[in-house]
Amino acid sequence: MPDKIRCAHILVEKLSLATEIHERIAKGESFAKLAEQYSMDGTRKRGGDLGFFGRGEMVREFEQAAFALEVGQVSPVVRTEFGYHIIKRLA
Repeated sequence: MPDKIRCAHILVEKLSLATEIHERIAKGESFAKLAEQYSMDGTRKRGGDLGFFGRGEMVREFEQAAFALEVGQVSPVVRTEFGYHIIKRLA
């Protein structure tokens, strides 16, 4: 298991919007472009790229989902105290 992984995410307030975005990604739309358009945090300028992080650096729900992904895989919608995330493993 890797010590550090690189992920991007899209963070929104509403489950309905997160579900809609997830469906659009599944149909082939660009994760990065959707992150730029919808994500409500500062990573939106980088297409949602969070960079590399290790265990213990993110909230538990996010970390568990992120470390379970294979490179290139997109998570289901993940709820945390910050809102609803869609996570893509980049490396």
